[in-house]
This record gives sequence, structure tokens and C-alpha cells, in this order.
Amino acid sequence: MLNEKFLNENDLVLLSVKDHICTLTLNRPRHYNALSMPMIESISTALDKINEDKEIHVVILAGNGPGFCSGHDLKEICENKNQAYTEALFSKCSQMMLKILKLNQPVIAKVHSIATAAGCQLAASCDLVAASEKAQFATPGVNIGLFCSTPMVALTRSVSRKHAMEMLLTGDMFSAEHAFNIGLVNKVVKEHELDSTVEELALKIASKSPLTVSIGKRAFYKQIELGISDAYEYANAVMCQNMLKNDADEGIRAFIEKRQPKWTGS
Repeated sequence: MLNEKFLNENDLVLLSVKDHICTLTLNRPRHYNALSMPMIESISTALDKINEDKEIHVVILAGNGPGFCSGHDLKEICENKNQAYTEALFSKCSQMMLKILKLNQPVIAKVHSIATAAGCQLAASCDLVAASEKAQFATPGVNIGLFCSTPMVALTRSVSRKHAMEMLLTGDMFSAEHAFNIGLVNKVVKEHELDSTVEELALKIASKSPLTVSIGKRAFYKQIELGISDAYEYANAVMCQNMLKNDADEGIRAFIEKRQPKWTGS
């Protein structure tokens, strides 16, 4: 299990684990959890530790304070405006986003407030998104002369091209309801219901075989980039491999015997 030393209010990210669910909380509340270079590195380190922990079945990504994540730290960017810093910043941020996709465990973004620019990218990179009715989403880079090119990658893999282009070209702030309607968000609930809604969803997923969920997540993102014939060929191979796992055998037997399965992760 993750060491409790990571539970430090001065850390840029906070980690807590309960019932096989890890909550990873962004912790720059006064800066609306802007993704500074140290913040990106802290998230990446936390994801590496989570990925290695077999006791963690689901991850909840949340933000401390008034915002979920406001994107990159523009003040830091202005203070370090040179090619080496810029290349390192966006490279590390992209690698961090990819770690979310490649994580063994599914990740649920719990968006209680604004998720803008790279913050919108962060939410879109998660496997599921639950939002408060007060949450808002935007890719506003065009408004300051910096097109949201990297957020665009995650956004265009979550919503249709036309809706993505509307967000990217206007830079407008969109409501949680709109985000739900275009497929960026899975659930929109009242503010006071967000915690319980996310917890219920996480517990439901955590009750499944962690091995099966990991296999399925990895296969989902790989097949979606393939042509349909190659996708079926790949999925057939994954299905056969999955079928031979002990958890698949246990799950099938439990279903036939009308009992709860006992997962071993093998």
C-alpha cells in the first residue's frame, strides 16, 4: 500500500487510500491547481506509485480549493519563456497525461468547478468524468494567442470534431450540462451529491476483478486507434487471453453457482 507519508498538506498532490480506492488530490488551491512544472512532476510520481500498487483498484482525481484545474501556470511560463523550458514543460505534461491512459487502474475525474485549458485536457484524459452542476469547461487558449493544441489531443478523443472545434475556436466557457451533452462528462449532479456519486461509482468498479479491468482498459485504448478489422483481430486475442485467467474462470463459476466471485487478480 502507498505510504502514509504522502498525506502531507504541503505536498502539491495528496494521496489517500480506502477500500481499494486511491484519491489523488491536486493541492495548489490558491492557484486553482494550475499545472506548474513541479505540479506535473508530482502528479507523474504519484501515478507511478499508484500503478505499482496492486491494492489500488480505482483512482479518483480531484482538486482542492475553488477550482479543479485551471491549466498551465501562465505566470511560471512568462517567467521562464525560453525554448528549453517550453519544450520540457509540454513534453512532461503530455507524458503525464499518457500515464493516466496507461495506468493499470481506471481513473475517475471528480470535477467540482472549473477545468480549463490543460485542466480540461486532464479531465478528458481520465477514463470517466463526474461533474458538479456548477463545473465549467473551456479550452480558452485562443483568447490569449496560444491555441490549446495539446488539450486538443485529449478533447478530440472524447467529443465529436464539431464540438471540439467549437470549444477550441471560441475559447468560451461551457457548462457541465453542455459537457455532458457532447460526451465530455459521464454524470452531472448537484454539488452536494458529487462526493457520494463518485464514491458509489468507484466502489462499483473496485468490486470487479482488478486484473480484468486492467486488461479491458488497456485493450480499449489500443483498439480504438486501429481500423475495424485490426481492432477485431486484436480484441479476439485479448478475449482469448482473458478467458484463460483464473478470475474469468472464477467469475463464470460464481455466475453459474449464483454466488459472489472471489477475485485473486490472476
